[in-house]
Amino acid sequence: MTEIRTVLVHLDASPRCIERLRLAHALAAGFGAQVTGMYGVMPSFLMAPYGYGESLAAAMPLLEQLDAERRGGTRRLFERERGDAPSVLNWADLGTEPVLTGLAQQALYADLLVLGQYDASDALVAGVPPDLVPSVLVSSGKPALVLPYAGDFTSIGQEVLLAWKPSREAARAVASALPLLRNARAVHVALAEDPDAPGARSEGHLDLAGWLRRHGVTVALQHHAVAADHSGEGLLSLAADVNADLLVMGCYGHSRARELVLGGATRTVLRSMTLPVWMSH
Repeated sequence: MTEIRTVLVHLDASPRCIERLRLAHALAAGFGAQVTGMYGVMPSFLMAPYGYGESLAAAMPLLEQLDAERRGGTRRLFERERGDAPSVLNWADLGTEPVLTGLAQQALYADLLVLGQYDASDALVAGVPPDLVPSVLVSSGKPALVLPYAGDFTSIGQEVLLAWKPSREAARAVASALPLLRNARAVHVALAEDPDAPGARSEGHLDLAGWLRRHGVTVALQHHAVAADHSGEGLLSLAADVNADLLVMGCYGHSRARELVLGGATRTVLRSMTLPVWMSH
């Protein structure tokens, strides 16, 4: 399994993004990893309505100044977090490169992404595409730790909830989260069917518990059933019931005719998440 040696954090103009950097910094200390904070925001002039012509040209200096001020504010917060660890935290900037394609390309060189839930009410993230998280996950194939836009998350991985079904996406998500699962205090497994049903853990068959045990996850798994027709809401409700500080799940979706089509549970969790979510496509 790939070890986590490089962490890529998406930064934007909102002070909230430093929470992502802070958590990535803490995780990196345990992994012995390097962290790159990459500022990626769509330039203001690209968000201006079409047809402004000369008016837009006249406003360009002001728009560029606004972008520079926002970038500078994030850079100052970054340098404050960087402090005495300049060899661990690195700054990078996508500039005017398209955010989705630029971040997805850079993700190819990272072991873990740290991204933020989209907050439509925050004017400072106006230059961040609403579908950034699933788009980058689907395009890059790399795992991501996604933080909610509300809440304080200084540490994760003690009480973990795995959303499990026999699928490529779920298997990739669990495999990528092994560095955290090995140190978990408790691991809960959410199944979309009765875990005591015949065949769920048949003797002589490979199963999740045995595979995790062979990879150093020694805690006993606690199984929970989740209604298949309400799996997104069910996962978040179960996470609250078991006091989980991390949800691990597959990201289900695909691109079709330039449109990103997401699975129901993925869409629900990304919209309503209340805890950090470790996702992989």
